Amino acid sequence: MKYIDCCGAYCRTCKTLTQSACTGCKLGYENGERDVSKAKCAMKRCCFEERKIETCADYPDYKTCPILQGLYSKQGYKYGKYREATEFILANGYERFKEITKNWNGAYGKYP
Repeated sequence: MKYIDCCGAYCRTCKTLTQSACTGCKLGYENGERDVSKAKCAMKRCCFEERKIETCADYPDYKTCPILQGLYSKQGYKYGKYREATEFILANGYERFKEITKNWNGAYGKYP
């Protein structure tokens, strides 16, 4: 779970993380190494600090969340893929999501 970001990105297969060029979206917050109240990302603060949830897929009103919808409305292929991940998790659960990510080469991939 610690590799599934709030928005639906999957950090475990992200090249930037695996090449140690990134600390990951959630890593360090779970054990206190990083302080979520100092995170620049409003989505992280909302998920981890305010709502105490793992990802936005755990938030019943995610479709109306202005922070999440603001991210998903940005230009770029990856934002649509992050939305797709959140919707896949909602429909199929985290275990099924983790199964399909085994073949990914980045923070997002293909769905069956």
